[in-house]
Amino acid sequence: MPFIDIDSMESTEICPGCRIRTPHGKNLMLSYIEMDDGAVIPLHDHTQEQGGMLLKGKLELTIGNETRIVEPGAMYMIPANVPHRAVAIDGPAIVLDAFSPIREDYAALMKIPTSQT
Repeated sequence: MPFIDIDSMESTEICPGCRIRTPHGKNLMLSYIEMDDGAVIPLHDHTQEQGGMLLKGKLELTIGNETRIVEPGAMYMIPANVPHRAVAIDGPAIVLDAFSPIREDYAALMKIPTSQT
């Protein structure tokens, strides 16, 4: 899957108002997240490292003990096992995250086979 048409992928709602599409290879997963105004990705953590960039909208983003309001172009890194949370504020938001290694729970939701290339 060297080229990805994100609009042709079916999305999955992971929590109210939050839809993801997660193309991935063997060791890296992208996660395109669409959040409705006021949608919350609750405080959680996972064993994967996560990096991301806000593409559109505004988020209240908490990573560990720090909370910031971020706007388009803001990037962040979340180490493994660090609690984090996101809330779309003042309208909808679009986020692009990357995970390494891939999140098997997201891969199972999307029903996309892991690429072997």
